[in-house]
Amino acid sequence: MTTYAVTGVTGKFGSVALKVLAGLVPANNIIALARNVEKAQASVPAGVTVRQGDYTDVEGFKQALAGVDKLLFISSLPGGEVSRQTQHQNVIDAAKAAGVSYIAYTSYPHADTAKSPLSEDHKYTEKTLQDSGLAYSFLRNNWYLENDAGVIQGAFKGQPFTYAAGEGKVGWAPEADYAEAAARVLATADPKAIYEFGGPAITYAQLAEQVKAVSDQSFDVASVSEADYQKGLEAAGLDATTAAVITSMQTLIHNGDLAQSDDTLATVLGRPVTPIQTALKALKAN
Repeated sequence: MTTYAVTGVTGKFGSVALKVLAGLVPANNIIALARNVEKAQASVPAGVTVRQGDYTDVEGFKQALAGVDKLLFISSLPGGEVSRQTQHQNVIDAAKAAGVSYIAYTSYPHADTAKSPLSEDHKYTEKTLQDSGLAYSFLRNNWYLENDAGVIQGAFKGQPFTYAAGEGKVGWAPEADYAEAAARVLATADPKAIYEFGGPAITYAQLAEQVKAVSDQSFDVASVSEADYQKGLEAAGLDATTAAVITSMQTLIHNGDLAQSDDTLATVLGRPVTPIQTALKALKAN
Protein backbone atom coordinates (compact mmCIF):
# COMPACT_ATOMS: atom_id res chain seq x y z
CA MET A 1 0.00 0.00 0.00
CA THR A 2 1.45 3.33 -1.10
CA THR A 3 1.12 6.37 1.14
CA TYR A 4 1.06 9.80 -0.49
CA ALA A 5 1.66 13.28 0.92
CA VAL A 6 0.92 16.72 -0.50
CA THR A 7 2.50 19.90 0.87
CA GLY A 8 0.93 23.35 1.07
CA VAL A 9 -2.64 22.08 1.04
CA THR A 10 -4.13 25.38 2.23
CA GLY A 11 -2.88 27.11 -0.93
CA LYS A 12 -4.72 26.94 -4.24
CA PHE A 13 -2.29 24.58 -5.96
CA GLY A 14 -2.07 22.19 -3.03
CA SER A 15 -5.80 22.25 -2.40
CA VAL A 16 -6.65 21.36 -5.99
CA ALA A 17 -3.93 18.71 -6.19
CA LEU A 18 -5.16 17.12 -2.96
CA LYS A 19 -8.76 16.92 -4.15
CA VAL A 20 -7.71 15.38 -7.47
CA LEU A 21 -5.42 12.89 -5.74
CA ALA A 22 -8.26 11.83 -3.43
CA GLY A 23 -10.19 10.84 -6.54
CA LEU A 24 -7.31 8.73 -7.83
CA VAL A 25 -6.14 6.86 -4.71
CA PRO A 26 -7.84 5.95 -1.40
CA ALA A 27 -8.18 9.06 0.76
CA ASN A 28 -6.97 7.19 3.84
CA ASN A 29 -3.65 6.68 2.04
CA ILE A 30 -3.09 10.46 1.79
CA ILE A 31 -1.34 12.82 4.20
CA ALA A 32 -2.09 16.54 3.83
CA LEU A 33 0.71 18.82 5.04
CA ALA A 34 0.23 22.44 6.08
CA ARG A 35 1.64 24.97 8.51
CA ASN A 36 -1.89 25.75 9.71
CA VAL A 37 -3.39 22.39 10.67
CA GLU A 38 -6.74 23.85 11.76
CA LYS A 39 -7.23 25.60 8.43
CA ALA A 40 -6.26 22.47 6.53
CA GLN A 41 -8.63 20.25 8.52
CA ALA A 42 -11.53 22.47 7.52
CA SER A 43 -10.98 21.90 3.81
CA VAL A 44 -9.38 18.50 3.11
CA PRO A 45 -11.41 15.64 1.59
CA ALA A 46 -12.93 13.13 4.00
CA GLY A 47 -10.53 10.42 5.06
CA VAL A 48 -7.34 12.44 4.48
CA THR A 49 -4.99 12.78 7.47
CA VAL A 50 -3.64 16.26 8.24
CA ARG A 51 -0.19 16.81 9.70
CA GLN A 52 1.76 19.97 10.40
CA GLY A 53 4.53 20.56 7.90
CA ASP A 54 6.68 23.70 7.96
CA TYR A 55 9.53 23.99 5.45
CA THR A 56 11.59 25.94 8.00
CA ASP A 57 11.46 23.09 10.55
CA VAL A 58 13.43 20.13 9.19
CA GLU A 59 12.96 17.89 12.24
CA GLY A 60 9.24 18.59 12.38
CA PHE A 61 8.94 17.93 8.67
CA LYS A 62 10.76 14.62 9.07
CA GLN A 63 8.15 13.57 11.63
CA ALA A 64 5.34 14.74 9.35
CA LEU A 65 6.65 12.50 6.56
CA ALA A 66 6.79 9.35 8.68
CA GLY A 67 5.41 6.45 6.65
CA VAL A 68 5.14 8.48 3.42
CA ASP A 69 6.26 6.84 0.16
CA LYS A 70 5.52 9.52 -2.46
CA LEU A 71 5.57 13.28 -1.87
CA LEU A 72 4.18 16.15 -3.93
CA PHE A 73 6.54 18.97 -2.99
CA ILE A 74 5.10 22.36 -3.94
CA SER A 75 7.81 25.00 -4.10
CA SER A 76 7.65 27.76 -1.50
CA LEU A 77 7.28 31.44 -2.30
CA PRO A 78 10.45 33.54 -2.48
CA GLY A 79 11.13 36.36 -0.05
CA GLY A 80 10.61 34.61 3.28
CA GLU A 81 12.74 35.09 6.37
CA VAL A 82 14.32 31.71 5.63
CA SER A 83 15.63 31.53 2.07
CA ARG A 84 13.75 29.37 -0.39
CA GLN A 85 16.86 27.30 -1.07
CA THR A 86 17.19 26.53 2.65
CA GLN A 87 13.50 25.65 2.89
CA HIS A 88 13.75 23.32 -0.08
CA GLN A 89 16.91 21.72 1.26
CA ASN A 90 15.04 21.11 4.52
CA VAL A 91 12.20 19.32 2.75
CA ILE A 92 14.56 17.07 0.79
CA ASP A 93 16.67 16.29 3.86
CA ALA A 94 13.54 15.49 5.88
CA ALA A 95 12.12 13.32 3.10
CA LYS A 96 15.32 11.33 2.79
CA ALA A 97 15.58 10.85 6.56
CA ALA A 98 11.93 9.78 6.78
CA GLY A 99 12.32 7.13 4.09
CA VAL A 100 10.31 8.83 1.34
CA SER A 101 11.17 7.11 -1.95
CA TYR A 102 9.87 9.60 -4.55
CA ILE A 103 9.32 13.35 -4.82
CA ALA A 104 7.39 15.24 -7.50
CA TYR A 105 8.60 18.85 -7.34
CA THR A 106 6.94 21.91 -8.91
CA SER A 107 9.73 23.61 -10.83
CA TYR A 108 10.34 26.24 -13.53
CA PRO A 109 10.26 25.88 -17.34
CA HIS A 110 13.55 24.43 -18.58
CA ALA A 111 15.00 25.16 -15.15
CA ASP A 112 18.36 23.66 -16.03
CA THR A 113 18.98 26.17 -18.84
CA ALA A 114 16.66 29.09 -17.93
CA LYS A 115 18.20 32.55 -17.53
CA SER A 116 15.45 34.08 -15.38
CA PRO A 117 16.41 35.06 -11.82
CA LEU A 118 13.23 33.23 -10.81
CA SER A 119 14.79 29.96 -11.96
CA GLU A 120 17.80 30.01 -9.62
CA ASP A 121 16.10 28.45 -6.60
CA HIS A 122 14.58 25.79 -8.86
CA LYS A 123 17.96 24.97 -10.41
CA TYR A 124 19.30 24.51 -6.88
CA THR A 125 16.39 22.32 -5.82
CA GLU A 126 16.53 20.15 -8.94
CA LYS A 127 20.27 19.59 -8.45
CA THR A 128 19.74 18.79 -4.76
CA LEU A 129 17.08 16.25 -5.65
CA GLN A 130 19.27 14.69 -8.32
CA ASP A 131 22.07 14.31 -5.77
CA SER A 132 19.77 12.98 -3.03
CA GLY A 133 19.42 9.47 -4.38
CA LEU A 134 15.63 9.74 -4.27
CA ALA A 135 13.48 9.05 -7.31
CA TYR A 136 11.96 12.29 -8.61
CA SER A 137 9.89 14.08 -11.20
CA PHE A 138 10.41 17.74 -12.06
CA LEU A 139 7.07 19.34 -12.87
CA ARG A 140 8.33 22.31 -14.86
CA ASN A 141 5.26 24.50 -14.98
CA ASN A 142 5.05 27.25 -17.58
CA TRP A 143 3.01 30.37 -16.72
CA TYR A 144 -0.15 30.36 -14.63
CA LEU A 145 -2.81 32.52 -16.28
CA GLU A 146 -3.36 33.92 -12.79
CA ASN A 147 0.17 35.39 -12.90
CA ASP A 148 -1.26 38.01 -15.26
CA ALA A 149 -4.50 38.48 -13.34
CA GLY A 150 -3.60 42.12 -12.63
CA VAL A 151 -3.50 43.26 -16.25
CA ILE A 152 -6.44 41.00 -17.16
CA GLN A 153 -8.67 42.22 -14.32
CA GLY A 154 -7.69 45.78 -15.14
CA ALA A 155 -8.72 45.27 -18.76
CA PHE A 156 -12.09 43.91 -17.61
CA LYS A 157 -12.55 47.32 -15.94
CA GLY A 158 -11.57 49.21 -19.10
CA GLN A 159 -7.95 49.88 -18.16
CA PRO A 160 -5.19 49.53 -20.79
CA PHE A 161 -3.77 46.05 -21.40
CA THR A 162 -0.08 46.89 -21.36
CA TYR A 163 2.87 44.58 -21.94
CA ALA A 164 6.54 44.75 -22.94
CA ALA A 165 7.11 41.20 -24.17
CA GLY A 166 6.69 42.02 -27.85
CA GLU A 167 5.95 38.90 -29.89
CA GLY A 168 7.25 36.56 -27.19
CA LYS A 169 4.92 33.65 -26.52
CA VAL A 170 3.74 32.12 -23.24
CA GLY A 171 2.23 28.70 -22.52
CA TRP A 172 -0.54 30.04 -20.27
CA ALA A 173 -2.81 27.60 -18.45
CA PRO A 174 -4.87 28.01 -15.28
CA GLU A 175 -3.14 27.02 -12.05
CA ALA A 176 -5.75 24.32 -11.45
CA ASP A 177 -4.67 22.48 -14.61
CA TYR A 178 -1.06 22.35 -13.40
CA ALA A 179 -2.23 21.19 -9.97
CA GLU A 180 -4.38 18.43 -11.44
CA ALA A 181 -1.47 17.26 -13.57
CA ALA A 182 0.79 17.19 -10.51
CA ALA A 183 -1.65 14.91 -8.69
CA ARG A 184 -1.90 12.62 -11.69
CA VAL A 185 1.89 12.34 -11.92
CA LEU A 186 2.09 11.54 -8.20
CA ALA A 187 -0.43 8.72 -8.64
CA THR A 188 1.32 7.32 -11.72
CA ALA A 189 3.12 4.02 -11.22
CA ASP A 190 5.97 4.86 -13.61
CA PRO A 191 6.40 8.66 -13.83
CA LYS A 192 8.92 10.42 -16.05
CA ALA A 193 11.81 12.38 -14.56
CA ILE A 194 10.93 15.64 -16.32
CA TYR A 195 7.62 17.10 -17.44
CA GLU A 196 7.57 20.42 -19.31
CA PHE A 197 4.01 21.54 -18.65
CA GLY A 198 2.26 24.40 -20.45
CA GLY A 199 -0.73 25.39 -22.52
CA PRO A 200 -0.71 26.34 -26.20
CA ALA A 201 1.80 29.17 -26.58
CA ILE A 202 0.38 32.56 -27.62
CA THR A 203 1.51 36.19 -27.48
CA TYR A 204 0.23 38.91 -25.16
CA ALA A 205 -1.50 40.49 -28.16
CA GLN A 206 -3.35 37.23 -28.75
CA LEU A 207 -4.18 36.98 -25.05
CA ALA A 208 -5.59 40.51 -25.19
CA GLU A 209 -7.89 39.47 -28.04
CA GLN A 210 -9.15 36.58 -25.92
CA VAL A 211 -9.77 38.99 -23.03
CA LYS A 212 -11.72 41.29 -25.36
CA ALA A 213 -13.90 38.36 -26.40
CA VAL A 214 -15.17 37.88 -22.84
CA SER A 215 -14.98 41.46 -21.54
CA ASP A 216 -17.94 43.78 -21.04
CA GLN A 217 -15.63 46.79 -21.33
CA SER A 218 -13.58 48.05 -24.25
CA PHE A 219 -9.91 48.71 -23.54
CA ASP A 220 -6.73 49.73 -25.30
CA VAL A 221 -3.87 47.31 -25.93
CA ALA A 222 -0.40 48.81 -25.65
CA SER A 223 2.92 47.18 -26.51
CA VAL A 224 5.52 49.38 -24.82
CA SER A 225 9.25 49.47 -24.18
CA GLU A 226 10.67 47.80 -21.10
CA ALA A 227 11.60 51.20 -19.66
CA ASP A 228 8.06 52.52 -20.09
CA TYR A 229 6.62 49.30 -18.70
CA GLN A 230 8.69 49.61 -15.54
CA LYS A 231 7.80 53.28 -15.17
CA GLY A 232 4.13 52.32 -15.40
CA LEU A 233 4.51 49.75 -12.63
CA GLU A 234 6.24 52.26 -10.40
CA ALA A 235 3.56 54.85 -11.15
CA ALA A 236 0.99 52.25 -10.05
CA GLY A 237 2.70 52.06 -6.65
CA LEU A 238 5.27 49.27 -6.93
CA ASP A 239 8.74 49.86 -5.54
CA ALA A 240 11.59 50.03 -8.05
CA THR A 241 13.01 46.62 -7.14
CA THR A 242 9.71 44.79 -7.54
CA ALA A 243 8.94 46.67 -10.75
CA ALA A 244 12.35 45.69 -12.14
CA VAL A 245 11.79 42.00 -11.37
CA ILE A 246 8.39 42.00 -13.07
CA THR A 247 9.82 43.86 -16.04
CA SER A 248 12.65 41.33 -16.30
CA MET A 249 10.05 38.60 -16.83
CA GLN A 250 8.64 40.56 -19.74
CA THR A 251 12.17 40.71 -21.15
CA LEU A 252 12.65 36.96 -20.81
CA ILE A 253 9.28 36.29 -22.41
CA HIS A 254 10.27 38.62 -25.23
CA ASN A 255 13.40 36.51 -25.65
CA GLY A 256 11.38 33.29 -25.88
CA ASP A 257 11.98 31.73 -22.45
CA LEU A 258 8.33 30.63 -22.10
CA ALA A 259 7.59 29.98 -25.76
CA GLN A 260 8.01 26.20 -25.67
CA SER A 261 4.73 24.39 -25.87
CA ASP A 262 3.75 20.80 -26.54
CA ASP A 263 0.95 18.45 -25.55
CA THR A 264 2.56 17.08 -22.37
CA LEU A 265 0.14 18.85 -20.03
CA ALA A 266 -2.90 17.73 -22.02
CA THR A 267 -1.54 14.18 -22.22
CA VAL A 268 -1.13 13.93 -18.45
CA LEU A 269 -4.54 15.54 -17.85
CA GLY A 270 -6.16 13.14 -20.29
CA ARG A 271 -8.05 16.07 -21.80
CA PRO A 272 -7.31 19.36 -23.56
CA VAL A 273 -5.84 22.13 -21.44
CA THR A 274 -8.65 24.42 -20.24
CA PRO A 275 -9.33 26.88 -23.09
CA ILE A 276 -8.08 30.40 -22.41
CA GLN A 277 -11.55 31.92 -22.79
CA THR A 278 -12.99 29.47 -20.26
CA ALA A 279 -10.23 30.34 -17.79
CA LEU A 280 -10.71 34.06 -18.44
CA LYS A 281 -14.43 33.79 -17.71
CA ALA A 282 -13.55 32.20 -14.37
CA LEU A 283 -11.15 35.08 -13.60
CA LYS A 284 -13.85 37.56 -14.57
CA ALA A 285 -16.32 35.90 -12.22
CA ASN A 286 -13.87 36.40 -9.38
